[in-house]
Amino acid sequence: MIFGKKIVVVMPAYNAEKTLQKTYEEIPREYIDEVLLVDDASTDNTVLVAGELGIKSVVHLQNKGYGGNQKTCYSEALKMGADVVIMLHPDYQYTPKLLVSMAALIAVGQYDIVIGSRVLSEGALKGGMPTYKYISNRMLTLTQNLLMGKKLSEYHTGYRGFSRQVLETLPLNENSDDFIFDNQMLAQAVYFGYSIGEISCPAKYFDEASSINFKRSVTYGLGVLKTSLQFRLHKWGIANPPIFNPGGKKLLSEAGQGRKH
Repeated sequence: MIFGKKIVVVMPAYNAEKTLQKTYEEIPREYIDEVLLVDDASTDNTVLVAGELGIKSVVHLQNKGYGGNQKTCYSEALKMGADVVIMLHPDYQYTPKLLVSMAALIAVGQYDIVIGSRVLSEGALKGGMPTYKYISNRMLTLTQNLLMGKKLSEYHTGYRGFSRQVLETLPLNENSDDFIFDNQMLAQAVYFGYSIGEISCPAKYFDEASSINFKRSVTYGLGVLKTSLQFRLHKWGIANPPIFNPGGKKLLSEAGQGRKH
């Protein structure tokens, strides 16, 4: 525990057998209470490796997508009694060495959400992020800050932690099951007034690290713009998209369908 809070690390996994062990071995288990892996119907030996490492797992019998995987991650973590939940990708793109810092900022009540920014220390380009992705990241972040009235260094990192209250309150089940889930979740957090902190986070880009291709990146970028516009239109009272409807609290009742290991 950290400051008396139960810390659960969730790992949304898809074909992560080559990097899972290295990621797991760097998790500071003396501070982390539970580690949960949710396998999204991998076609490799991810589940087998997780079992050999003694990682508690939930397995989707059918692929639900990156967003669908996270819905299960957060639902199961809440059922485990988590006070703070940190999402760590098992592909070793983000360092587990920042878990304690991120969790502590939430556990002590400094922030409701903490994200690991690849931009604050130029970690993205140094780590090998493709130039077109970096430029897109900066342009999309600028647009979102303008439309949403925030000043974050980036909205697109996959390294993030949440308080229990955030996960119980946000209508996450209204979000997409695809990659845009991450962005919708932060937009929801901004809309509902949760505080968001950032810490500098190096990132690695290599063959085994998961990364979406150019076509899916374009689809994601268009989704980001749509989400930001929905946010602004909802603020103006012109539109009422369900992702910003506080009555859509269906996470615990509808997510977390899988086989436990």
